[in-house]
Amino acid sequence: MGDVKNLTGKDAIEKMKKMVEDVNTCMFCTDIEQLPFPTRPMATQKVDDEGNFWFLSSKTSNKEHEIKDNSKVQLIYAHPHQYEFMSVYGVATSFYDRGKIEELWTPIAKTWFPEGKDDPNLTLIKVSVNEAYYWDTKHGKLVSLFKIVAGAMGGSVDDGGVEGKMNV
Repeated sequence: MGDVKNLTGKDAIEKMKKMVEDVNTCMFCTDIEQLPFPTRPMATQKVDDEGNFWFLSSKTSNKEHEIKDNSKVQLIYAHPHQYEFMSVYGVATSFYDRGKIEELWTPIAKTWFPEGKDDPNLTLIKVSVNEAYYWDTKHGKLVSLFKIVAGAMGGSVDDGGVEGKMNV
């Protein structure tokens, strides 16, 4: 069992930014009060200095309609090769802001928005975090694997990991 280290403020935001930098694609879950809830992979454009997660979206997509009906969402990030994971629960808002689109635009986005930044379907989704949780290794994958194997042989498992809540 690993250590618990809760993060707050700038430490929490830096942890979120680092995770998104390493793994920018998450499973974006909407309508989370229904089972099964709709889930799809989405590229995170940015985590800002206030801890908000930003996405480019299409106003004709199912997720846009789902967000309008119920703005509660969950974002799930996984970097299994590094044993890093993060779950974010928050409130999504969808809107159009040309300046923010300019800031977040990447050439790859043109794949989904053929008309570029002027695509009439282009919108933004901002997820404001209510709760977040992370799981991480303190020593990297090889040391963690060694500890798991050694622990399994000895009957107890200490992966040398760390986990905790993140409050922004």
